[in-house]
Formats: sequence, C-alpha cells, structure tokens
Amino acid sequence: MSAAELDRAVRLLVRQVGHWEQPRWAAAATGGNAARGDLVHRLVQEIANLAADAEGQPRRTVPRLVNDLALPDQLRVVAADLLAAGAAPDALARAAAEVEATRSAL
Repeated sequence: MSAAELDRAVRLLVRQVGHWEQPRWAAAATGGNAARGDLVHRLVQEIANLAADAEGQPRRTVPRLVNDLALPDQLRVVAADLLAAGAAPDALARAAAEVEATRSAL
C-alpha cells in the first residue's frame, strides 16, 4: 500500500462526509449499532494509534470533540501524521482498509 493510496482513500471519505450537518453525523450508521460520528472518531483514533506506533511514541487518546463537523479535519490531520511518520506499507494498508471499511459503513 502506498502513501498515495491512503491519501486517496482519505480524500474520498472526506468528500463523502465533509458537507454533513450535525443531524446526519448523529444518525445511525449502516447496521444501526453506532452513530456515524462515533464510527469516524473510532477511525481517527485507529489511525492516530498507527501513527504513534510508527513514530515509536505512546498512544494517546484523540479527543472526541462536541461538534462532529470537526471529524473530517481530525481525519486529515492523523492521516498526515501517519504519512509523515514514514509508516511501513503494512500500516498504510491497514489504515486504508479501515478508511474504506468506515466509508462503506456510513
């Protein structure tokens, strides 16, 4: 998995959700087990964990902001952190798979 493929997956997800208003974020995702905002925050946390691992740093909790409209920006930031960390191809592949799975679940 290349950095370009992860970047593309993130851009597609951001394009899908970037215009959503709060009610749409609060709606249940496919399957009805969690709100869409919760799923995207889980994705943000997972990518942040991969970036911390790639940097050899401890994992930190990504704050769950009150306003879900910030989630696309949080996703962009943690994805950029992962790429800047020089993550191994398997970490990039895992991140891209998580992005694609989240995108499908929304």
